[in-house]
Amino acid sequence: MQRIYEPENLMEAELLLSMLASEGIEAHLLGRDLVGGTGELPALGLLGLSVANDQALQARELIEAYNGASPLTGDEPESFQGVLDC
Repeated sequence: MQRIYEPENLMEAELLLSMLASEGIEAHLLGRDLVGGTGELPALGLLGLSVANDQALQARELIEAYNGASPLTGDEPESFQGVLDC
């Protein structure tokens, strides 16, 4: 097993776990239970994604593509129903 990435927060970690699983890569989240100790523990480096050695390169490439992605233009709705413009 190799630790391949340190997500910024639990939400990003869960998103990446799902993305990797959809590509057939079994990933494990380390430090999930430590997030509750924020304030008592260092704020950085608590979370880590680990994968099998033979899947590490592919997983890193997928995460790199995820981090380099940008939103598609033109997909924004013209307005949101029920939202007030102030």
